[in-house]
Order: sequence, then structure tokens, then C-alpha cells
Amino acid sequence: MNYTQNAIDLLLHQSNGLSISEFLKVLTDQYPGQVTFSSSFSYEDQAITHEILSNQLPVKIFTLDTGRMFPETYSVWSSTNATYQTHIKAYYPNEQKLQDFVEANGPNSFYESVENRKACCFIRKVEPLKRALAGNAIWVTGLRAEHSPDRKNLPILEWDEANQVIKYHPLLHWTTEDVKKYIQINRVPYNPLHDRGFVSIGCAPCTRAIQPGEDFRAGRWWWEDADKKECGLHVHEATPLATSAS
Repeated sequence: MNYTQNAIDLLLHQSNGLSISEFLKVLTDQYPGQVTFSSSFSYEDQAITHEILSNQLPVKIFTLDTGRMFPETYSVWSSTNATYQTHIKAYYPNEQKLQDFVEANGPNSFYESVENRKACCFIRKVEPLKRALAGNAIWVTGLRAEHSPDRKNLPILEWDEANQVIKYHPLLHWTTEDVKKYIQINRVPYNPLHDRGFVSIGCAPCTRAIQPGEDFRAGRWWWEDADKKECGLHVHEATPLATSAS
């Protein structure tokens, strides 16, 4: 669907004064069965999951299981299912494409070049994401401005041309302390790797803890130049159709 400026402006107007759960209810009312949330089980994603499930909102929740995730990530996935009596849907890489890539390049070829790493990310994340988003109108994400310089000027509502959906970033302007406080107050299950210096948690071979003073993204693909540290899930060529929301 082609969402016009007026459509985004209307959503922005409707969000004024509403809490996250209240605005999510507006979205699910206007786009029934077409609102979905992608979770990597990070602090941010767990907070949004709590908003959705504790308020019984009809938002579909999915995750991308790359096959290389930390054991702690699988554990928090299980504890989330148990806590909220839910079943978070997983999308997996195309088996044949993954097999061909690994056989041709080796299991850890992402360390050898940016091209190999991006190819690996595409197979394990980007292509499964496209399948997960197909048929949806709204993609809810856990992006925060603190995570990356590229995200500081993001609008809370934006049009994603690549996936043909509106992206909604409810926690965009939350600080890390805001998120931690929310997790603590609401007793939300979270990934214990956060307590060990891991900020942005992805695949185990590509993620490390950050040191004091390091950038938030320093722990992801640390062997690459800083300006190349995106996997393709959130390519910021989206059209910024609105600039703020509650």
C-alpha cells in the first residue's frame, strides 16, 4: 500500500497524549491483523513485549532465529513465553541459501570481509524479515536514538520503502535508564547479558560487551569500520513522513 503524508499525519495526530499501549490500540483498530512487532529479546524489545501482552493487544510478535544466537537469548525467549503464556513466532533462514553460503565460504567467513558479513546477515536476517513483514501495514520496533548516531534524527513514525510498511518506534526517545527502570518496576524477563556489558545483542560470533566510554554499537561487528555497522534490517533510507509522537 502507498501511505500518503496525510495518513501518517493522521496517525501522528491520533497519538497525541496517548500512552504506548493506547496508541498501539489505535493502530490495531485501524489495521486489524496487520500490526506486527519484531523482537530480539533486548531490554527495549522486552519492554514493548510487556506493553503488548500485559494489555492483551492484538499485535503479532515474531523473532528472527539466525541459528547463531546466544544461549542467554534462547533462555529469555523461553522465559518470556512462560511468563506471558504466549508463543512468539520465529522466522528462520532459507535452508538451501544458508547451506550454499556456508559450504562456499565457511561457517565464520563473516570475519573475512564486509561483503561476506553482509551476505550472511542478508540470509539470516533480512530475507526472513521480509517474509515476516509481508502482508502487514505497521512494523513496531525497539529502535532507540541512543543506540546509533544514525538513529538520533529518526522520526517515531516513518515509511519503510524497502518493506512497504509504516515503522513505529515507541521507545525512540527513551534513555537506557528509562528502559532499565521500566524492566525493574514491571518485573519483565530480560537478557542477563545486559548485566555483563552487552548493549546491542545479536548473533554470538558478532557481538561482544562494550567497555566504559565506548559507543553503543562498538560491540557489534567490532572488527569492522564504525561506519559499516548495520545488518540491513533498518536501512535508514526510509521516508520520514512525521517527526514526533507521544
